[in-house]
Amino acid sequence: MTAPLTITDDTLQAYADGRLDADGRAAVEAHLEAHPDLAAELALWQRQRDAIKTLYDPVAGEPVPARLNPHRLAAERSARAASWPRMAAAAVVLIGLGLGTGWFARDLLQPEETPGQLLIASAVNAHALYVNENRHAVEVAAADKGHLTTWLSNRLNHQLNAPDLSEQGFLLVGGRLLPPDVYRNTGPAAQLMYENATKDRLTVYVTAALPDKSKAYQFETVNGLDAFYWANDTITCTVVGDLPQEQMQTVAKLVYRQLTRLPDPVRG
Repeated sequence: MTAPLTITDDTLQAYADGRLDADGRAAVEAHLEAHPDLAAELALWQRQRDAIKTLYDPVAGEPVPARLNPHRLAAERSARAASWPRMAAAAVVLIGLGLGTGWFARDLLQPEETPGQLLIASAVNAHALYVNENRHAVEVAAADKGHLTTWLSNRLNHQLNAPDLSEQGFLLVGGRLLPPDVYRNTGPAAQLMYENATKDRLTVYVTAALPDKSKAYQFETVNGLDAFYWANDTITCTVVGDLPQEQMQTVAKLVYRQLTRLPDPVRG
């Protein structure tokens, strides 16, 4: 008699990737029916996977960076789990000695956010701040596009051309320079805003490359906004909007292709 399948995160990931056999799929589906919150989380995993695959098919053939090797990640996770008693003991000692009001324990126990998560948060915050403005939506209007792109390129120390999104019905409204985020240790950012005939808006948030110039690809949904983020050896870019998912993916792919000068993932 076959033992019941234990439902773990690895099992759910295998289900999301289509790597389970028929019995495994049936077991997971029964488990999801009994746990709707988990089913919603799994649906988000699948949505992220599909979005990233749509945008970044050309990258699929690249070798996995050493820092993302699954064996290395598993080893690091095991090491963190093994070190938890020592971390908890250290926190108790800090509190017992009266060193602050929990601030030191917070830094010790909570993992740091990744550069991608920090930049996504900055891009979403900037989008939410300016997207509903009328007279002050942008600092320099699209009518002065030449000055806008030259100014932003000089401040980012990278040639920045405003992507052409007209095939998706979006025209450039203009853009602005955003100051460095001292708390997140980022440089200045350029924000380009686009609008279509029905007044839907999206923004493109660009900064200089990360210090290590590493490549990264990420999709997040934050406060109802979709954010498609990538980084390469010249820039980081986050496209933010609340369009239907399929259209958001198509627009983000256009931005990606034009700013990275890569061929269309579908054609090339």
